[in-house]
Parts: sequence; C-alpha cells; structure tokens
Amino acid sequence: MLAHVNQMDLFYEVIGESRPLLMVHGNGEDHTVFYEAAEVLKETFCCYLPDSRGHGQSTPVKEYHYADMADDMIALMEALDLTDVTFYGFSDGGIIGLLAAMKCERITKLIISGANITPKGLRTMAHLRFRIRYFFKKAPLIALMLREPNITDSDLTKIHVPTLVTAGDNDLIKEKETRHIARAVAGAQLRILKGEGHATYVVHSPKIGEIILDYMGCRHTAEARPPVT
Repeated sequence: MLAHVNQMDLFYEVIGESRPLLMVHGNGEDHTVFYEAAEVLKETFCCYLPDSRGHGQSTPVKEYHYADMADDMIALMEALDLTDVTFYGFSDGGIIGLLAAMKCERITKLIISGANITPKGLRTMAHLRFRIRYFFKKAPLIALMLREPNITDSDLTKIHVPTLVTAGDNDLIKEKETRHIARAVAGAQLRILKGEGHATYVVHSPKIGEIILDYMGCRHTAEARPPVT
C-alpha cells in the first residue's frame, strides 16, 4: 500500500491486527527485514511496516536527513489515524524513533535497537569503514551516517513515553553510547544482549519480536527475556 505524505509516496505493509506497532528498518534496508518478527507479533499487534523515503518501494530521494524521515513517519501515523502507537526502530529506524517520540503524541511506547545520537557513537572501526566506503562511492546513505544524527541530551529529555533501549554486546554502536541514551531518556530500560551484533537479533529474525512481546508484558516466561549485561 502507498500513503502520500510530505510530497512523496511511502510504501507500507500491514501484518496482523489489534493495537498498532510501527516498525522502521535501518539504513539501506526495507520493510521485509521484519517479516520474521511480524510472524511472532501478528497475534498481538497490527504491524505497520513502512519503507523509509528513498528505500524499498518508497519515493527515491537525492539526500537524506533523519529529521525528514521522522517527519515522514509522523505524517504516516496521521494519514492512517494511528493512535496509542508502539514505535519500534532498528539502527537508523531507532534514530527516527527518538526524533519522532520527541514531538509526536501518537507514540505511547518506544523501543529502539542499535541507535546512536551522534556519528561519534559508532565504534571506531565501523566509522572508519563508512568513511572509506564514502570516499569511493559518495553514497548519500553513507553520508547520512557520517554527518548525522546530532541529538543532544536536552533533546532526549523531551521523550516522555516508556522506552526500551537495546543493543548487542558486539554492536556497531559503542556500548557507552547505548547506555548514555538509556540514562538520558527518563525511565528508560536497557538491555544489552549477550552474543548479539548490530543486526543479528533484528534483521530477518524472530528474536526482536519476542523481545517486544516481553517488554510489552505479553510474555511471562524466563526464556522470553534475553540475556542482559
């Protein structure tokens, strides 16, 4: 399906029923990375899976800014009249979630994985790899990660919804960055997942579905809760 927002078409797919869960993918991906998670979630949530601008089947763009992408997701929720939304964002989607939750009352729960608030939040080797790739390819999506986001602690204090911050213990994001985000968002919970990388528990994985269900109080077994450090 297509929603026309902010002078462009955003493609999205809907899986499941009941309360809305908006799931936003990472840099260079599309909504299909959440298919496996949606299978886990569809009995409890109506999963809205959009392609961010310039990704998948949404309108192409020449340059990217996280603020624009956050505005797109807010406009999508408005166009679909979604309220009491749980927003899940992975990587770039997590950054988008932070920005959207600062100013959108439609979001009542926020869950982010592998997000950073400045480019310096990337681990040194990951940042270096992106710089090398940009030197040769000049890809706008790589430029985005090298120049943005620029979210301050003051910005994070504007988030007033229950929030879960997750990352793998072998993530592309520095652990101190992840912990900093969790401390700066009032009341946020933190889960560092042992044995996981940046995307291993999210992309084409049912694990993030189980984590979401657990956080939302839909699972009550010890097995549902991932290891935390």
